[in-house]
Amino acid sequence: MAQKFQNLINGKWVDAVSGRTFENRNPANWEEVVGIFPKSGKEDVDAAVKAARAAFEKWRLVPAPKRGDIMRTIGDLLVKRKEEISREMTREMGKVLAETRGDVQEGIDTAYYAATEGRRLFGHTVPSELPNKFAMAMRVPIGVAGIITPWNFPMAIPTWKMFPAILSGNTCVFKPATDTPKTAAMLVEIMMEAGLPEGVVNIVHGGGSEVGNAITSHPDVDLISFTGSTGVGKQISRDSSETLKRVSLELGGKNAQIVLADADLDLALEAVLWGAFGTTGQRCTATSRLILEEKIYDKFIAMLVDRTNKLKLGDGLLPDSQVGPCVNEGQRKSVQEYVQIGKNEGAKLLAGGNFATEGALAKGWFHQPTIFGDVTPEMRLAKEEIFGPVLSVIRAKDFEESIRILNNTEYGLSSSIFTTDVNKAFTAVRDIQAGITYINAATIGAEAHLPFGGVKKTGNGHREGGWTVYDFYTEWKAVYVDYSGKLQRAQIDNY
Repeated sequence: MAQKFQNLINGKWVDAVSGRTFENRNPANWEEVVGIFPKSGKEDVDAAVKAARAAFEKWRLVPAPKRGDIMRTIGDLLVKRKEEISREMTREMGKVLAETRGDVQEGIDTAYYAATEGRRLFGHTVPSELPNKFAMAMRVPIGVAGIITPWNFPMAIPTWKMFPAILSGNTCVFKPATDTPKTAAMLVEIMMEAGLPEGVVNIVHGGGSEVGNAITSHPDVDLISFTGSTGVGKQISRDSSETLKRVSLELGGKNAQIVLADADLDLALEAVLWGAFGTTGQRCTATSRLILEEKIYDKFIAMLVDRTNKLKLGDGLLPDSQVGPCVNEGQRKSVQEYVQIGKNEGAKLLAGGNFATEGALAKGWFHQPTIFGDVTPEMRLAKEEIFGPVLSVIRAKDFEESIRILNNTEYGLSSSIFTTDVNKAFTAVRDIQAGITYINAATIGAEAHLPFGGVKKTGNGHREGGWTVYDFYTEWKAVYVDYSGKLQRAQIDNY
């Protein structure tokens, strides 16, 4: 019988008020139930927010280095349980074990980085314009953070959000994706085991329309961090504006890898295979477009198709599997719809294009790694986020045109260029419209200690990861200490 899970509210594991539940199934074998989870609603969110609000009054007073000590313990516990968590993550979302291990490692890295920030929440001291007066600015926590995360990185993304939030002195109400609730539950268990006080972290399972909307519209939630689709992000922005919440949105991407004629083609090939078909293309940073300089177009296409056709699909727990399933039936159906769009637009199908249903694959939501050639920059294949194993290949006359093609999308998250010309590499860094640019590397592979985020419709300007995320989770307070013994009026008495 499948294991039953509960919400965590104010340090207690409880069922949804309604008593309703939903099943979490394995996308590689849909017959396998991973767990039963509470299908929560507004009443559960209200209880979680109330607990987080009460806990905030004490948690904000805990010295930041002490909060950092708990983050370090969380990291240690994640190290001990890395293999267990990785295997359970593969069971519930499908990507291969090497990738889920990397997902957990990113959570470990983020925990240790947050631990160091407990002693580095730097403020500023500046000279006052008046004598015998001290001036400084310091960071203070904000309150209750609503954390809403997707299914494709069910450990890394929640840790990107919750660890800096909690380290900064805030408390959290966490809604994980319904496709990956078990990884989230395991993470929260570890956070409590590490010594977080009751109410500092609360997890409420359930759908976006019930739990997510209740969080974003709640008057006692002070800030929202969301990763997901651009459409949902816009709705969250509208809902949150009613209560003037601070909102961080990490949304879509339509990332491209450029390969110039002078590039190391073997290296570029490894990168595009990893970028396009790692996580079955279900990453916001996935390589969705490949822009080839026309001198090497035919040669590189031949190399790419040959290697793509040899990729091994299968259950991510099997050692020889290279590409796992789509996360659910709806996601695979969406991928197939884009395959048909590509055919209708006149793109040339070069590899894949169908469901993968042979043998054991018939039990899951597998889709063949798919390549379209002769894609033009104005096709939907070249502009819309697919979130699946579909790569669109575009021909460019030269370096300058390749940059124009790369920028020809409403998104701007990640980007990549392969070249041995240092001048072109630095010009690309300057001219590419993206929050992340890789030189001679794939569009995926962000590290925990650098800012993560994009431009244009990829988000609303905030960054996750690194030192910059702490600006989102803290307010700046200016402090003046006048020890002159008299009233000094700035801008008046001194000029």
